[in-house]
Amino acid sequence: VRNERQNKSYAYNHQVPTSKKSILHYKVINQTDHYTLLEVNLMTGRHHQIRCQLSNMDCPIKGDLKYGAPRSNPDGGISLLSHRVEFVHPVSKETICVESPLPKDNLWQAIGNI
Repeated sequence: VRNERQNKSYAYNHQVPTSKKSILHYKVINQTDHYTLLEVNLMTGRHHQIRCQLSNMDCPIKGDLKYGAPRSNPDGGISLLSHRVEFVHPVSKETICVESPLPKDNLWQAIGNI
């Protein structure tokens, strides 16, 4: 459920009035003692969906104060990265795949080095 006034969404394990179904699949890619790198595949595209659903599972994104992280990242951002996006082009029907490098940050480099 989206709260426009707060610019925040809330996830529930059951249907509530004004709610929209949101689905994502994830798998664990790597772990450290304190952090887990996930691959997330969105089946729906809802407002703050990844942030909201991970927070609802008691797994907030590093640095995401709005959704329950205990502290912010030094730069004020959150540790959410669209590393790879893949889709079918609507006209050519070709599969388009775009990848970005991991940030040059010690944690990203340590946990992403698999």
